[in-house]
Amino acid sequence: MSIQDRLVRASRNRVFGRLAYLALKSLGVEFPRSVQWAAPLELAHGAVGLVVHSRTVIGSGVTLMPGVVLGRSDSWIPETASTASGRIVVGDRVTVGAGAKVLFKSGQELVIAAGTIVGANAVLLESTGADEIWAGNPARRVGSRSA
Repeated sequence: MSIQDRLVRASRNRVFGRLAYLALKSLGVEFPRSVQWAAPLELAHGAVGLVVHSRTVIGSGVTLMPGVVLGRSDSWIPETASTASGRIVVGDRVTVGAGAKVLFKSGQELVIAAGTIVGANAVLLESTGADEIWAGNPARRVGSRSA
């Protein structure tokens, strides 16, 4: 278990959570305390450069590689009461490859279904089905784990 994994777990602590969050930021990981996640969560290779949107929900057994971004595709629009909706929901047993970007629009719920693999450097802009493999820019379905 890496120090980043330990700090994400510690960020849930009421007393030391803020310090753990700041330590993560100093290590190059933006993982807000508001993110809902289930254990086990693996930040592979320290996940340096990881950025996770504050309204993201992450399932169990998820692996996030370095350079992954889970965020908004329309970030130039300021978040107001009317645009502060939408989120990314990451299902159980999902792997998001190094440098991949998963981007949702305000008001959209983008779901990465259970068992999905998002390839390295992919740019995922739409929801996936269970056990699918997505790659490319923009990402498209290139296979399934069951085949």
